[in-house]
Amino acid sequence: KFSFDFLVNSVGSMIYGPLVGLAVGAVSDTVGYLLFPSGVYFFPFIFVEMSSSFLFGLFFYRARLTQTRIILSRLTVTVFCNLLLTPALMKWEMALGIYPKPYRFFVLSRVIKNICEFPFQSVILIFWLGSISAVTRRMELTFADGEKMMPTKKNLLFLVGITAAAILAVGLYILYKHHSSS
Repeated sequence: KFSFDFLVNSVGSMIYGPLVGLAVGAVSDTVGYLLFPSGVYFFPFIFVEMSSSFLFGLFFYRARLTQTRIILSRLTVTVFCNLLLTPALMKWEMALGIYPKPYRFFVLSRVIKNICEFPFQSVILIFWLGSISAVTRRMELTFADGEKMMPTKKNLLFLVGITAAAILAVGLYILYKHHSSS
């Protein structure tokens, strides 16, 4: 499942900061579930969205937007929210008996999925914030000038390298699953 809620969270946090970003994350999670419900609603998952918005606020609020800053923000959110906080909450949900299937904290497929999504979400976020920040500056909602959001060679090579690693990881995972089922 691929979602674009991080785009709304990033802009809200860029404009209003990390503390209001917590509220943006809470609203985003609640409205997202009400509009597109999937499974049983487990309230503590709201902290994943709140944390991601808070982290975006730490990186973007009153800061000069750079591609490196945007990539690092996405990496921080991916590692903390997607690879650490979400599995911990899923483990808790399982312990309470809400999530019926057994769940291990470290799931290889989850790590691979996040590695695969990271470069694409980073590029989308670079172009999104690059375009939206020009508007927010004109509206005097943000003040710091950012750099032109065309990928630099260094950032492009990094994202291409991560994409190659993701493709390799998916290939190795498929090979692993194929051999373990035989």
